[in-house]
Amino acid sequence: MDKEEIERLLNTPSDMRSCKHVGLSDKVALFNKKADQHVDTQTKNPFSAAEGVTIDKPKLDKNDPNYGRPVAGSKTDIRGKRAYTHISKEVLQLCQIIYENGVPIEEITEDGHNQIVITFGELFQIYTSISNKVVGVLLRARKHKFLDFEGETLFQRRDDDVPIILRKSLPEIGAIFQDQMEKVAQGCLSDN
Repeated sequence: MDKEEIERLLNTPSDMRSCKHVGLSDKVALFNKKADQHVDTQTKNPFSAAEGVTIDKPKLDKNDPNYGRPVAGSKTDIRGKRAYTHISKEVLQLCQIIYENGVPIEEITEDGHNQIVITFGELFQIYTSISNKVVGVLLRARKHKFLDFEGETLFQRRDDDVPIILRKSLPEIGAIFQDQMEKVAQGCLSDN
């Protein structure tokens, strides 16, 4: 908006302005609706300290498959699924880089392919141009038993000569992630 439009808008009588007219009763009704929704949500929240709540709060059971998980379809659930998908793609990309830049060794994978080895220093130099989360993605890939390396974690320069061995073939890793993505879409993936 330029200065002339602002002046014209300010000098226009309020009944002629082009804006949505909402009465006070509509605003009060909207506020009451939001307040009622909040009270209802708090009655179901086991951590709520809201006074006057007489409804029994749900009992938490550690054996419940939904224990510690967000409500299905909630924003938290959607963010978690997006994050899982993003991290899975990074792990797959890391495995692909190891596959393309590593050296085959004589050990054979479960599906008959040669295992691939690359040193951490070489991988670090290649992968840092893509992402700065090399070690975190390596740990995630090791958790899924896609690759293996010695030690708890790896540090730049100190562990440059540590070999990282890709234990599964790229098609096998891709198939595993495809299966997991389908489970995420259905909402039945357990994080292991």
